[in-house]
Amino acid sequence: MSNVINLKQARKSKARKEKASKAADNRIEFGRTKAEKEISKTEKKRQTKILDDHKLDK
Repeated sequence: MSNVINLKQARKSKARKEKASKAADNRIEFGRTKAEKEISKTEKKRQTKILDDHKLDK
């Protein structure tokens, strides 16, 4: 037989997990020094330029 679960508790548990993962993502994104942010910004620009340079024009 299957187990009976309380849907209210399941929803709350899921919401807690999503909130915790979003908090972890925010800590990674916003918890950096200015120098780290600049490095990421320049790396992202470099990657975008490389990708754009390899596009084929029609």
